[in-house]
Amino acid sequence: MQGLKRLLAQRDNRVCADCGAADPKWASANLGVFVCIQCSGIHRSLGVHISKVMSTSLDEWTDEQVSVMAEVGGNAAANAIYEAHLPAGSRKPCPDSTMEERREWIVRKYEYQDFVKPTLRLNSTNHSSHYRQSFRQEEEPLPSFLTTKLAFLFQAAMVEFLGLLKVRVVKGTNLAVRDILTSDPYVVLNLGHQTAKTKVVNSNLNPVWDEEIMLSVPSGPPVPLKLQVFDYDKFSADDIMGEVEVDLQPIVAAASVLEEAMEDQIVDPGEVQIGRCLATAENALVSDSVIRLVGGQIKQDLAVKLQNVESGEVQLELEWVPLAQ
Repeated sequence: MQGLKRLLAQRDNRVCADCGAADPKWASANLGVFVCIQCSGIHRSLGVHISKVMSTSLDEWTDEQVSVMAEVGGNAAANAIYEAHLPAGSRKPCPDSTMEERREWIVRKYEYQDFVKPTLRLNSTNHSSHYRQSFRQEEEPLPSFLTTKLAFLFQAAMVEFLGLLKVRVVKGTNLAVRDILTSDPYVVLNLGHQTAKTKVVNSNLNPVWDEEIMLSVPSGPPVPLKLQVFDYDKFSADDIMGEVEVDLQPIVAAASVLEEAMEDQIVDPGEVQIGRCLATAENALVSDSVIRLVGGQIKQDLAVKLQNVESGEVQLELEWVPLAQ
């Protein structure tokens, strides 16, 4: 169980892979993700031919099951595969989501693989009758097809993506009014085909979201991280409260330099400034943004001015996560 404990200690595994709830106590032993108790119930309803749900504290894990989890690499690596192609406007469940919202997301994500790159989809639903015959009891071993499928998808993702970007949406300042005297703001992030959103903060022009969102960075020339702020409206379309594009070239370049330094074993274990992005009239930075190497991790704090709106700023914290981590 020591291997499982090490996996649970990873930062990306401290929140549910599907809704972001803190401190998940359940896992899908074949999909390689850690999930909360609410999402684990949805996983269990899919059947063991799709997701083999186990408790991280109550069940006995075999070395093979722990090995499968370790090979996947954790929630961030798995989501880089299963959420690689999120449709524009799609909204991932949050800890407060209903069971219906969770079910729709989890079924689409794992059973139908709607968000996996189309050329890599190997839908287990095509083999459902075979698996129902094979899984008369949950104690029977996992089918080799699922392990093979996951390994294939993971290897493909290593080619398709440069790495993972952990985005902490910290807070907003002096946001625009879209209701009578205030707004109910939330943030939508877009990177490539991926879309994610924060929670709604009601009646607040200086909201604190303090949410972490993991996105995969596509290979090729770095595409910008697109950020939009919306005002939530219950009975009408949500109003836009500004938008901005964040250039990821500096942090991607820093990651490349770090990779070379690690190969040469010259990485400083302390905190070192390795780059600076200057605030100019040509970009949306509120002030100069420093890129730091902290304990082997590349981090960048920045505040950006929202565009196409009368006022508003958003504070972000970026962290580069290598795929192999």
